[in-house]
This record gives sequence, C-alpha cells and structure tokens, in this order.
Amino acid sequence: VGRGDEMIKTSGYRVSPTEVEEVALSSGWVREAVALGLPHEALGSMIRLVAWAEPVGWPGQDAATRELQSHCRRHVPGYLVPHEMIWTDEPLPRTPNGKLDRRFWSNDARL
Repeated sequence: VGRGDEMIKTSGYRVSPTEVEEVALSSGWVREAVALGLPHEALGSMIRLVAWAEPVGWPGQDAATRELQSHCRRHVPGYLVPHEMIWTDEPLPRTPNGKLDRRFWSNDARL
C-alpha cells in the first residue's frame, strides 16, 4: 500500500520515482538520488530530483545539471527527465529502516 503513494503522475504518465533515481545513478554524476513529484502550476505534478553530487570531477552545479539532464534524455523517455535538480552535499535523510525518506523532502519548506 505504501509504495503506491510514491507514484508520480506527470504529463499524463504514472512514474515510479525509482525509475528516475536509477537513471540518475547510472550517469555517474550522483552518489544518491531521490525523485519527488511536487505540485506545478502547468503540469499538475513535476519531477524534481534531489541529488548528492559526486565529489570527484564535480564541474559545478549548472554544468552537472546539464550533464545529468542530457544523460537522462539519452536513456529514458522525456517524461522521466527531471525538470529541476537540487544538489546537496549532505547525505540524504533515511527512514529508520535505512530507505531514502521521501516524506522528509516533500515536507521540506525549501522545496
């Protein structure tokens, strides 16, 4: 039941956040990633990717964002490409079971 709540509806598609996270991780630009569907005026729900950036070869936030989006466009359909990346140098919060805590990010006022 809980996993169904994680599905993101964006541009008429149902997206598993795991799909977005896996393609981000395969890029080599991030150590960890969490994808969220947050309200958007025009799209209803938009995918935002919060990523912990790899410290080796870090070209800067703007360049890393372009590279990651480009990687995603080459490997997944357009509706799986994040509209926005938020980079952090801190470990992503986890639940007591050790899983990424999506609720933490979706309740974060900074987003």
